[in-house]
Amino acid sequence: MTWLIIAKKDFRDAVQSRALWALVTVFVLLSVISAYAYIEVPEMFGEPAGATFGGLIFFIVGLTGLFVPIAAIVVCYKSLAGERELGSIKLLLSLPTTRLNVYTGKVVGRAAVLAFGLGIGLVIGLGFGSLLLGEINVLSVLVFVLVTIAFAAIYAGIMVGLSATTGSTSRATTLALGFFVVFELFWDVVPMGVLYVTEGFSLPTEIPDWIFLVTQVSPSSAYFTSIVALLPDLADGVGADPAQAGGVEVTPAEADPFYVTPEVGIIVLVLWLIVPFAVGYYRFNSADF
Repeated sequence: MTWLIIAKKDFRDAVQSRALWALVTVFVLLSVISAYAYIEVPEMFGEPAGATFGGLIFFIVGLTGLFVPIAAIVVCYKSLAGERELGSIKLLLSLPTTRLNVYTGKVVGRAAVLAFGLGIGLVIGLGFGSLLLGEINVLSVLVFVLVTIAFAAIYAGIMVGLSATTGSTSRATTLALGFFVVFELFWDVVPMGVLYVTEGFSLPTEIPDWIFLVTQVSPSSAYFTSIVALLPDLADGVGADPAQAGGVEVTPAEADPFYVTPEVGIIVLVLWLIVPFAVGYYRFNSADF
């Protein structure tokens, strides 16, 4: 049994889940409501309409940056831990396959599930927003959707990797939620905390360049910065700036080192794709079922 067969079966099983369709429905509604709010609400309050297509994309980036991690937890946290807890992993491994095929199939299958649901929401949300604005940039939409789907696939790999480290769904839940809390909710304060410690428990008057790199460790921050790097004209047009560290501005555009340019976000996302996959497979391969 190849990893592709396992991925297809995993995808079919997940597509039949009510939880998945509930997530799709929620994201579609959030996308439509967010697009409407960005375009129409300011004008309702008498403010001049300044909505642009680039602004719409970066407005939805903030939504997807929060939604994808939550959806990945719901879809992926039981992917391997659940099968180990139930004992069904033994049946799967008794078939002519390998642990690498099983692990890869689970990652690809869950990534496809997230991409499927996210793709539907993005198409409807951006389509609705484009109709309200009366404009669309097809190339920008394509880049945005592809990067967002890649971000979803990366998060699926992270969550499946965490699930592979344990045979308990409760521990898998704890690991997934812990990752979300640390890297998505509290990561904004980490750069300033690191700087405070490295500077002898005091904050310097000037923020060093390397702080920008620390801010990009969070997957959602790297995702946002990657969008800025790939759509620089739209980012400049709406003032999208990833160079924020704990509320203190860093200016990567004026710095020489590569690690303080928006392109570093792409590298960080690639690392989040490779490292969790390798660690998760190592733990899964060495586990005693």
